[in-house]
Amino acid sequence: MCRNITTLRGLEPAATPEEIEAAARQYVRKVSGVTRTSAANDAAFDDAVAAVATATARLLDRLPPRRQPPGSSTACRRAGSRR
Repeated sequence: MCRNITTLRGLEPAATPEEIEAAARQYVRKVSGVTRTSAANDAAFDDAVAAVATATARLLDRLPPRRQPPGSSTACRRAGSRR
């Protein structure tokens, strides 16, 4: 997993569902302070990741195309998306 959330808008080819989910997971980890889930917080964590991924996909679908592709934000793609 990348240390920073990757810019997904403007990627060619477009961001995959796996890339969107990985960004959502990283966001939820960051805001919650949870790096490893436990049985006590698995369901809440997974629900939050699903909600953020859905909102992210909806946002990317509704934004106009970028004029320029994102800079070096494709590092996760080059490294192969890891969790």
